[in-house]
Parts: sequence; structure tokens; C-alpha cells
Amino acid sequence: MKLDLNDTTAGDVNKALLQARRASGTPAVGMVLTMVVVIDEEYAYDAMRAAQQASQEHPSRTVVVIRRHPRSPRDRTHSRLDAEVRLAADAGPGETVVLRLYGEVRDHAQSVVLPLLLPDAPVVVWWPVDAPDNPSEDPLGALAQRRITDMDACPDPLAELERRAAAYAPGDTDLAWTRLTLWRSALAAALDQEHAPVRAVAVEAEPGNPSAELLARWLCARLGVPGEVGPSAGPAITAVRLDTERGEVSVVRGDGPLATLTLPGQPPRSLALKIRPTSELIAEELRRLDADDMYEIALRGAGETSGSAGSPAEPRAV
Repeated sequence: MKLDLNDTTAGDVNKALLQARRASGTPAVGMVLTMVVVIDEEYAYDAMRAAQQASQEHPSRTVVVIRRHPRSPRDRTHSRLDAEVRLAADAGPGETVVLRLYGEVRDHAQSVVLPLLLPDAPVVVWWPVDAPDNPSEDPLGALAQRRITDMDACPDPLAELERRAAAYAPGDTDLAWTRLTLWRSALAAALDQEHAPVRAVAVEAEPGNPSAELLARWLCARLGVPGEVGPSAGPAITAVRLDTERGEVSVVRGDGPLATLTLPGQPPRSLALKIRPTSELIAEELRRLDADDMYEIALRGAGETSGSAGSPAEPRAV
């Protein structure tokens, strides 16, 4: 079911949601959270599809905020709100409200979103691209318990990483960190089998990959050893090598979904280590809404890197 509301208000959108639920035979609200997606029209389709797929695991009300760019001086001052309300087959197990903001209301999106938040339910805000420098102080970010950004979508991901570290607040997270979950699990399992002390860490990835920098910082902070990030042909992270007193522990991944784990004195073995789609990353982030202490350690725990963040092809000491 899909309803179009032109030149409307947040109150009318709420009424349309109630009427649509009654018409579809589900008057009760079975949502577990409100997810606010702040996006441009250009990227809206992919973001809404990822949010809808994530709602298969976490039924939610998805509020998509699209700030439309004015074409004339009159459009810059004339405020207008257009909305789409999607339920049932058009929204999966959740509800989707697409808000297009014109004119001065573009700068006050929080006043439109606030009446649409589910009562007594947590709020998550996701910026697929063009996240604010300080998400926790953004008017929409201030409404949320969890704020999701993505350094990979920035022109200079490593410079963005430093901005995220400077502005970090509990509740912030980034998909560059979420992409490391399988790597972190594989490395933790490897170190459970190899008890020799680690002396150094080396991460290999395509130049400018923020996940590689976060992984190196996290490993160095947790193990208390020096480390570096070196270039590879990619895609994404291709290898992590841990120098131990008994030899090298390594996890190496090529183009496919399988990686090879090598431990001293043992035959190589295969691990599933695929590059996951955005919908899986979002679904993982929605499983926990408290502060991610490990993400904060990865941002800050190992100190500054030496060398220029703008020259990612050179290995950097962490």
C-alpha cells in the first residue's frame, strides 16, 4: 500500500499511517524502533532498499528525510513537505515514510520527524553519505540513541576517520567498523589457538581503506604492540599478519568470499570471510543500541598515526 501526500504536514502523515494500518488489517504497531535515514534523492533508492531488507530482522518505522535543493529564489523561501506512506508489500514487515522537504523547512527537519517517532521506542539515525561533522550535535542526531555513518562514502575516508575520532560521542558508530566484525572474529579465534605473544601487527588493504586503519588501531591498542597499514590491490582488506614468537599468524583473503588462516606448525585452513552488503551491516548495528566501547578504542586507543593520512599508499605506524 502506498499513499502520496503533497504539501502536507506531519500531523496529516500520522493520520495517513493510522488509516493505512487499519485498511491493511493491522491496526496495532508492531515496530521495535524508528530508523531515520538522511539522504539525497540520488542515493535514496539504495538506502531505502537496504533499510527495508534490514527491517526483515528488525521491524521498524523507517523515516527517510530527503532535502530537496531549491531551483529558484522563491523555492528557497517557500516551505513545503511532500510525503509517501508505504505499508505492507511496499514496505516489508515495517513502515516507510518518505519525506521530501523544500524551502526553509529543509533546515528544520527535526520538527517534521519528531511527531513521527514511535513512542517509547529507540531511535536510530543513519547518514549513508554526507554525514555531519559531529553527528551527536546534529538536530536529527540529537534525537537518536544510535548514530550510524559511513567513512567509505566520503571523498577522503582517512581524513573523515580523524574527524570521527575528534567528535566521538557514546552512541556513534560507523559502517567501516561494522565491516570488520568477521575479521575480528577470525583473528580472535586464531589467537585463541596460538598463545605465543604477538610482537607486531601488519594490515594490508586497498589504499585509503578506513576499515584497515580501524582494524590496525584496534589490534595495536588491545595487544599493546606496534603496527602498520600497507597497500594491496584490494578489494578492501586483503590480509592481516601477526608476528609472534613462534612465527606468523595470518589471515589472507583474495577476491572471493573465502580466506586462508595460517598458524605456525599447522596446515592452512579456509574461513568464510565475504564482503557483506549494506543491509547486513545495518541489521547488525540494530542488534545493539548501547555505546560501542570497542569502536571508541579503535578510533582513539592507539594514538595518532605517523605520516600523512592523505598518502594512504605508504605504510603507517599506528
